[in-house]
Amino acid sequence: MRYPILLFDADNTLFDFVAAERDAFLAVCRETGLPFTETLYDLYHRCNEELWEDFNAGKYTKDFLLVERFRRYLCRSGLTGDPEAMNQIHLRALAESAVLFPDALKVCQSLAAHRRLYIITNAVASVQEARFASSPITPCFQGFFISETVGCGKPERAYFDYVLAHIPGAKPEDCLVIGDSLTSDIQGANNASLPCCWLNRSGKPRPEGLRINYEIRSLTELPSLLEE
Repeated sequence: MRYPILLFDADNTLFDFVAAERDAFLAVCRETGLPFTETLYDLYHRCNEELWEDFNAGKYTKDFLLVERFRRYLCRSGLTGDPEAMNQIHLRALAESAVLFPDALKVCQSLAAHRRLYIITNAVASVQEARFASSPITPCFQGFFISETVGCGKPERAYFDYVLAHIPGAKPEDCLVIGDSLTSDIQGANNASLPCCWLNRSGKPRPEGLRINYEIRSLTELPSLLEE
């Protein structure tokens, strides 16, 4: 069997993190009395994305990022608030959201019948643990590797070395990394010399200089790809 071990990213691969993040930002605004508009949300989203890209490049710690995104948002928007309190509200709201993409559960249930599935994620441990605990997809997975718990994260090779060392009998050629993020999932697979599959739902152009073994637009394409 090709790729008996599948390493799935969580957010924006299995879980609809875009919807969850928007709901969490709404909760922040509601509980702090700050205004919500689509323009303001887009501004927050840009601040958050910038910092996660820098985190993936090793520029910041996660603890710094989580508060700095709100500090940066307040500065750019001209609003006044407590970034640490905003972050706590945001994390609590995220932990309560475990919305899956419509095809995720069925695909994972099918694959788990014949393969070993694991989650690899850079998200906050307390948030992910709460979401996994309430999700029907959890029984499909034999393990969860959260960067905070591991002590390093994607795309570092050390993270993937840890993952493989903690999966019984895992060999690099037996594992396939599946994820939406070029900077963490696919770059991480490149760093660790692991085969990878890019979930490219929006049809973005392939970047140069990055190995992508497989590319799919939907998770529903994955089972047939594995049988080729």
